[in-house]
Amino acid sequence: MAYASRFLSRSKQLQGSLVILQQHHAIPVRAFAKEAARPSFKGDEMLKGVFTEIKNKFQAAVDILRKEKITLDPQDPAAVKQYANVMKTIRQKADMFSESQRIKYDIENETREIPDARAYLLKLKEIRTRRGLTDELGAEAMMFEALEKVEKDLKKPLLRSDKKGMDLLVAEFEKGNKKLGIRKEDLPKYEENLELSIAKAQLDELKSDALEAMESQKKKEEFKDEEMPDVKSLDIRNFM
Repeated sequence: MAYASRFLSRSKQLQGSLVILQQHHAIPVRAFAKEAARPSFKGDEMLKGVFTEIKNKFQAAVDILRKEKITLDPQDPAAVKQYANVMKTIRQKADMFSESQRIKYDIENETREIPDARAYLLKLKEIRTRRGLTDELGAEAMMFEALEKVEKDLKKPLLRSDKKGMDLLVAEFEKGNKKLGIRKEDLPKYEENLELSIAKAQLDELKSDALEAMESQKKKEEFKDEEMPDVKSLDIRNFM
């Protein structure tokens, strides 16, 4: 069970796509804000409710991990996809966010009171950096260039309440997206790639942990003559 707890808690934020941040305006995040609407309790009842919820989510995850085969091979695309699918099932059963849903949720909550477009884009940059996402496409620079152009034409800072100005900005975004080869309809693909990147990173970390544990075991007197198994042959279901 200790291994299962560590398995569930280890997460390494890797590369993703700024497109998920940029496309936020097209996707209502309220649909993902599961964590926002929690009934308020007091004292012991609140603590009991929180503990029960965490326990139920953990148990749901463990039940799935007891059934699904996971291969510790981050270099095998099939193994990565299988692991990503298992994690997706766990999130759905335990009512947890995916990484892309978490990003959207953060954007919704942290930008709600921001009045101007520049501060909004700066907040998106802050969120991207905090979540460990890389801007490989150059979308962030494109968005700031678009804002500079619109504000120059307006001869004033752009407020998010300025519908005409924001329409101009969105139009500039669309021009930039076209140059970068970004399409709104490809958003699910970007989100899937982000989840696969995270899955690959987590598998790599789990593999490293397993190798480290085996090397430590091998140093013990009772195991010195035993041959260590291939890490890819390990089945975590045997340790739960």
